Amino acid sequence: MRARSALIVLLLFFNMAGISQLKAVYSFPSEDSTLKNQLYAAALSKKVRLVTSLSGEHKDDYKAVYESRFELISSLMKSSRLVAEPDAHAYLQKILDRIVSVNEELKPLEVRLVFSRDSWVNAYSVGEGTLIVNAGLLIRLKNEAELAFVLCHELAHYYLDHSAKSIQKMISTANSETVRAELKKLSRQEYGAGADLDKLMKWMAFSSRRHSRENESEADEMAIRFMKNTEFNGQGAITCLQMLDQSDDSTYYAPLNLKTIFNFPDYAFKNRWLQDETAIFSQLKGNTGELTAQERDSLRTHPDCPLRIAAMEPAVRAITGRQDFPVDAAMFKQLQARFSIEIIEELYQEKRYALHLYLALGLLQTGQHRTYAVYTIARVLNALYEAQLQHQFGLYVEKENRVYPQNYNQLLRLLDRLRLNELAALNYFFCRQYKEEMAGYTAFASEWTKAQQQHEMYTH
Repeated sequence: MRARSALIVLLLFFNMAGISQLKAVYSFPSEDSTLKNQLYAAALSKKVRLVTSLSGEHKDDYKAVYESRFELISSLMKSSRLVAEPDAHAYLQKILDRIVSVNEELKPLEVRLVFSRDSWVNAYSVGEGTLIVNAGLLIRLKNEAELAFVLCHELAHYYLDHSAKSIQKMISTANSETVRAELKKLSRQEYGAGADLDKLMKWMAFSSRRHSRENESEADEMAIRFMKNTEFNGQGAITCLQMLDQSDDSTYYAPLNLKTIFNFPDYAFKNRWLQDETAIFSQLKGNTGELTAQERDSLRTHPDCPLRIAAMEPAVRAITGRQDFPVDAAMFKQLQARFSIEIIEELYQEKRYALHLYLALGLLQTGQHRTYAVYTIARVLNALYEAQLQHQFGLYVEKENRVYPQNYNQLLRLLDRLRLNELAALNYFFCRQYKEEMAGYTAFASEWTKAQQQHEMYTH
């Protein structure tokens, strides 16, 4: 469960049936500011202790790494990405306590366990005691046993001090005679230095990746040892890894039917918005086409899952048949429903408009939370219009890339090819289609008014 900031992870959403209808405007539940401050202060204290204890030849390198790591934690804890809802945090601590209370070696550890509203399917140990479970992962899990395995795995990384070992290896490699000599040679090289530097960086990345995969196997083994002492069903480890193995290649939602969503009686969908480019032009772009098997494997958020499953299966057999939900099944499912909306809302707050629109359209297709989905689609289309008008579209919408799922690339292609008047028209006719259904929602009415004003600029 390596941290990887990638968009590949457009892989969302658990069943939300039976949840009461949300208001069109969504606000995050009340959060505990004291809790946020406590978590931040504890992380800062740990960073200060580590930096103060540094000595030796490469202490400046270590200090830079520790400072950078703390910035990652700080950016989470000071933002709306951190889930500081008291009931959500208390629930996560209960799962953690069930694990720590029956594993003596974990009791001395200083652990800060939190949920984030990040959309990608991941959990990770930052390395200094902070463990993060992304909402994008929780909503894909089937039960608490799978969540328990995730926590055992991240606790194993922390207990085995994998982060410190990885940092040591990275700094040692960067300061090795081999790398220093190569960099010195490149500094004197007149031609081809860029290509040779790229080769050197790839070699260093491969070395780091191999070390990381060794850590994953070791953490899996230790995680099963931790899980063995609990009441959680060991089968959760297998089913969790099976899901993670597919997480980069699938989405919870059915593929978007953009030609249906954006086809209106008075404004027909234009095929050129999605039409494939010529082969020559695609090759010139350099980021299209199918990934090779090696490239796909190297980019996976969770590599080697089948091998990891095969390695742990013998140990798992001894701890199957236990409980899937020994803590609070109702809260687990409640959080899944809440987080599925909070992920989308957080993306809007971060101005990640393309991914926000992608997930909101998927939500609309399910028929769940319709008022929120319709409202936020209108809202983000208005925001995209303003961005394009201000020549800032590229700040909020990425280009197609072969590392993204095909369905997401289709939406990116559509957005890239829309002219300003077409974007205004799409939102106008979209809002008009839902205006009766959304009657009474003030926030939607405001977006509908904006859409009308924008469209009128091109019709009069």
